[in-house]
Amino acid sequence: MRPGPPSSLAGQVKPRNRERCTANPSVIVYVSYKAMKTVLFSSLTVRKLTVWVTHGAYKLHPSADHNNASTRLVLLSKACSRNTCNWLTNHIFHDCCLLPSLVLLVYGEGQLEEFLLEHEPVEKNHAKAKAALASAEDQLHRAGQSRDKIGIQAQLLLGKLLYCCGEYRKALDILDQVDLHNVVLNSASSRMYLIAAEAYAVKGFCLEKVAPPSTSKYRAAEREENIISCYESAGDLAILYFQDHDKNMPASTSSSSLSAVETGVGPILDRAIQQSPIMLIKNGDLLRGVNRFRELLRACRFDDPSTYLSLAKNLAEVLIRGMCETTYKPIDLMARSSQAKGPKPRVYTGDRLALFVPEDINEEVLLLLLISEAIATREAVLDRSAEAADAREHAFANTSAVYDLLAIVLVRRAQFNLLFESFERALRFSFEEFHIWHQFANSLICAGKYSRALLVLKECYRLKPRNPVVPLQAAKLCYEYLHQYQEGVNWSKKAIEIGNNHPFMARSHMALGIGYSMQAIEARLQAERLALYKQALMSFKIPEALTYVRLALTYRSDHVHSLHLLVLLLTAQKQNQEAMLLIQTALEEYPENLSLLLTKSKLEEVLLGPEEALASCREMMKLWKDIHEIDSEEGSDGPSHKVTDRNTWDKRSLAQLTMNEFSERGSGSVRAESMAASRMERALSEVASSLNSSFMPRPGSQQSWLLQAQIWLQLAELYLVLNKVSEAEACVVETSSMFPLSHQVYFMRGRVLEHKQQFHEARVCYENAIAINPGHTKSLHHLGDILHLLGDNKLAEKILRDAINMDPTAHAPWYTLGTVLQALGRYEAASDCLLTAAGLEATSPIVPFTVIPRLMQ
Repeated sequence: MRPGPPSSLAGQVKPRNRERCTANPSVIVYVSYKAMKTVLFSSLTVRKLTVWVTHGAYKLHPSADHNNASTRLVLLSKACSRNTCNWLTNHIFHDCCLLPSLVLLVYGEGQLEEFLLEHEPVEKNHAKAKAALASAEDQLHRAGQSRDKIGIQAQLLLGKLLYCCGEYRKALDILDQVDLHNVVLNSASSRMYLIAAEAYAVKGFCLEKVAPPSTSKYRAAEREENIISCYESAGDLAILYFQDHDKNMPASTSSSSLSAVETGVGPILDRAIQQSPIMLIKNGDLLRGVNRFRELLRACRFDDPSTYLSLAKNLAEVLIRGMCETTYKPIDLMARSSQAKGPKPRVYTGDRLALFVPEDINEEVLLLLLISEAIATREAVLDRSAEAADAREHAFANTSAVYDLLAIVLVRRAQFNLLFESFERALRFSFEEFHIWHQFANSLICAGKYSRALLVLKECYRLKPRNPVVPLQAAKLCYEYLHQYQEGVNWSKKAIEIGNNHPFMARSHMALGIGYSMQAIEARLQAERLALYKQALMSFKIPEALTYVRLALTYRSDHVHSLHLLVLLLTAQKQNQEAMLLIQTALEEYPENLSLLLTKSKLEEVLLGPEEALASCREMMKLWKDIHEIDSEEGSDGPSHKVTDRNTWDKRSLAQLTMNEFSERGSGSVRAESMAASRMERALSEVASSLNSSFMPRPGSQQSWLLQAQIWLQLAELYLVLNKVSEAEACVVETSSMFPLSHQVYFMRGRVLEHKQQFHEARVCYENAIAINPGHTKSLHHLGDILHLLGDNKLAEKILRDAINMDPTAHAPWYTLGTVLQALGRYEAASDCLLTAAGLEATSPIVPFTVIPRLMQ
């Protein structure tokens, strides 16, 4: 039995008509003009309804009694409901004795659309569709018996209904009886555009589902082209419907009544619109598929956000995976890729000066993804209720895919600042979503914002405490960038506590050993230092370094840090010739590694003389120039700015990876005082620039300038060995112009003065260096030596013992302390110090082992 009138109208139905409803539910419920107008269309006038019917799917039938207010309003309201896709009022209307075929069509269409509002046309819903749409199928079949426009519409809707029920062959037979091309050309109705678009889409789906009648390759290709043509026609007509709907809608109509646009294109048309370019690409016509994507995205006033988001995301993915800069074809504003017959939607065209048109593949991909991000952010579901869980999950899946593609593109171009800003915007709708938070942490790490990245990793650990990657990343940040060694040890322990012998268990123990060894370097007391070294060895479980570094190289022969460590171990055994051969081999693999080049210059100074070492320094200076040009281009805001290529970023990262190695090569330790000294130097430089207008920090990356400063200091040392004091002074002056308050600048200035035997001035320079960095071992050693030369042996002893406490493995302070104690007449203690110095020197590498970064790679 069909439903009766709603309760809101029951009191306003005339008694005579109420009896007619009870006796025959199939006839129309006659409602007074005033009651219908009040309940359904209180905000609309009859004039507006008449305007909408003029542009609707049909006009009033000639045989209808237009003077009958009740009948006229029923027909007008049904026209309004169909034109705005409002199917929720269809149960009010039953068969009309005046226009039976029209009401059969409307009733069947309403049932079909109401079903599709709640159930997608997929295979799992076929049984539900057959049960729920049996009555609608009968209504549409009866309405389709007529030969007028109403009958054609009924046939098209019947094909759609059969597709929803899984009857693909029947649906195809029904649609083949209608000449869709002529129907579209002879129709001036926007609603007809939508019906025909869905019919084309259903026809394409059915052709894909039904087995081909022939196995001929020619027939198969023809069938594929027919399917693509159906999808292209469906997409064109759907967009035309939206454009025509907006054009014909009265300007005074409220936005709340535009339900046709608000509901979007629907699942059937959405799939058809996206399927046409995908099928073209699958068939090998990549350029035509890309142009079809572009044409759909350029359609005027095509504002369905879900479909637009999917199109932009898919096109970006196709460009990333399927095209390169050589095969890329720029956008042609006048080109049309669709070969389907029929009317075409309007697209944005015009002069390139008036429109932004991407010039290369990078610009187009980035533009597409930024547009997708804007749509995804705007359409994000913020409702946390259980009813919105499915919608929220679907929206987040689309958004997450967009951000993953954005990460791929921006990482290739080393645009990490832009990437972390994008992920920061995504946090608004990513409550307790681990993936977005973790990607945000990774982008912060790449952008150099380590303190903030650690805070984000803490949130990631709260979300997934059983994921060992998060605590290991946090430990690496603490060790390598933040120098919070105890915090890193705690994170390493958390990774070990996860248990169950996860794949990262060995790496977790290695991280713990790294933490203990770094704490041991920082420890002041000898007993505490030995205890931490013992814990580190228990974590590492490495009895002999040389044996295990050779084993590491058998597993990975190109590991740069293992190669570097083996070079230093060979120099510690005084096998300098073998070390030189090995480092030359390593530099063939890593010709731009500044740390290897610096060690090579030290070896050349010992084996070949300082003149040969100068060549390596010149090579380092040339490499620095290339790196500085990369930084200058990236920091430029001018019109000539180019996006940094990933290869050049990798080249710069390889050099920046060794920044900590350079900063403490002279002292042989990486202590907390050194990190505090660098921060103090920056603060003092800011104060100096504010007090002295003549000093201004160099533009560009300060890390790049620090690299150059280290090379200048190495050159100064070589010139001192060659007794070229003026050249050494020039190198120090050059370094001082970049970092006037650096402890290493003061140290090297003291070395020059010491070489000129100006001991009092040299003492002041060493004291200034120690004031900035109390842990600088070389400054302490040379200050003790100067004090000994000046005759202050008591103070020299105290300073040298401080140096030994800082780094007990450095043989030079032990030797000088032995000399000082000998001058004080303490021969037994002096003998012990000299023996210790000799023992340490026999196993001392050419540069300290601490230049090898303790990295978790």
